[in-house]
Amino acid sequence: MDSRGPSHHGDLPDDIARDSRGRPILDRFGRPVRRRRRDAPSGSRPEGGRHVPGSAQPRGERPGRPVPPPRRNPEETRYTPRTPDRPPYTRPTPPPERPSRYRPEARPVPRYRHEPPAPRPERRPVRPERHDGERRDFGPGPRPRRPRRRRGCGMGCMTPFLLIIGMVLTLTVVIGLWADAKLNRVEATPAQQVANTAGTNWLLVGSDSRQGLTQEEIDTLGTGGDIGVGRTDTIMLLHYGRGSKPTLVSIPRDSYVNIPGYGMNKINSAFTFGGPQLLTETVEQATGLRIDHYAEIGFGGFAGLVDAVGGVEMCVTEAINDPLANIDLPAGCQDLAGPEALGYVRSRAFAMGDLDRVSHQREFLSALMEKATDPTTLLNPFRLGPLISRASGTFTVGTGDHIWNLARLALAMRSGVVTETVPVGGFRDTAVGNVVLWDEAAAQSLFDSLR
Repeated sequence: MDSRGPSHHGDLPDDIARDSRGRPILDRFGRPVRRRRRDAPSGSRPEGGRHVPGSAQPRGERPGRPVPPPRRNPEETRYTPRTPDRPPYTRPTPPPERPSRYRPEARPVPRYRHEPPAPRPERRPVRPERHDGERRDFGPGPRPRRPRRRRGCGMGCMTPFLLIIGMVLTLTVVIGLWADAKLNRVEATPAQQVANTAGTNWLLVGSDSRQGLTQEEIDTLGTGGDIGVGRTDTIMLLHYGRGSKPTLVSIPRDSYVNIPGYGMNKINSAFTFGGPQLLTETVEQATGLRIDHYAEIGFGGFAGLVDAVGGVEMCVTEAINDPLANIDLPAGCQDLAGPEALGYVRSRAFAMGDLDRVSHQREFLSALMEKATDPTTLLNPFRLGPLISRASGTFTVGTGDHIWNLARLALAMRSGVVTETVPVGGFRDTAVGNVVLWDEAAAQSLFDSLR
């Protein structure tokens, strides 16, 4: 019995080619191959070495090569007529087909669909090397998980800070506008000004006005009765610009200068004759510097400003006892409250009189501005609130000046200033009293350095 079907070898013609076991040799279509006839005309191999059917040399007689199955002419089998002595041809059963990898049913099924993947070998967690090079083994068990790296939260975390910053800026703007509205303003710019000069120039005036003070405050400060607003007790010129340190120049109030329209007189008389506007014009013509800003403060405002910052520390070189200024200060460093500070800057009980007084005024003004801009004051709402309220209510500025201009002034003085006094050439008794004469050459050199 053949594996390809029932035995029917005897039903085939005798000219069918058979193998060594007697089984018929089939072609690729499953049909039996006929043997080559012996009476075929002889011939030789054609050029190229290929065997031609019917040649003289059979395929099986070539030495050194395996015997291939004989080729068959399909026409001989397909159109061979039947004869009585030849049984009909029966096609053998074809061999079973081999599975093809190109058909879906023959593709290998992935392993993970039928069985789970093999477990990974268990690893023993090992702690990284320490600074001494030793490793520690945790023993069998699950591998410790690494801590997840925290990622930045982006703009979400910044939202509260942005809101706080926005609220602070809004509150600052509101407070600044409120304080700017409380400033007292006066016309201080003269009709005819000198040519523009470099930097920024402030005219700082301390008035001896007692207006607005109660009788109790007058007695505490020792200022005497109300004499109006006819005199200036302090006149200073502050200059600052790019690349130079701020310079604070004191102008003695008894300086003998020309007052436009009134002739030669003491410089503080200009305030009596024409107020801030005439005083500014007089200072401009005497110094040759263009005044950009004007600020004025009275006795009461000065004392209140000192109390608002919690007092100012001053080092007194020698004891001061001046009943006219209502002070009795020992020598040494000490904190001066409002009334004591006012008496310190007003007192003339010194060897040089008014010249020593203007020196004390410059020193105290620099210390006051430094204390007002100190972080302990700006970050303390119990000091910052009264300071803004006092400054905005007691300062008198020009019509074009604002609270932020005063803040810029304080910051400029906090960085350190160079203090000067207009060079003095001597004193003289005149029709208007004893006056201070300037050293014209030295004074001109000082003002030229500020232009």
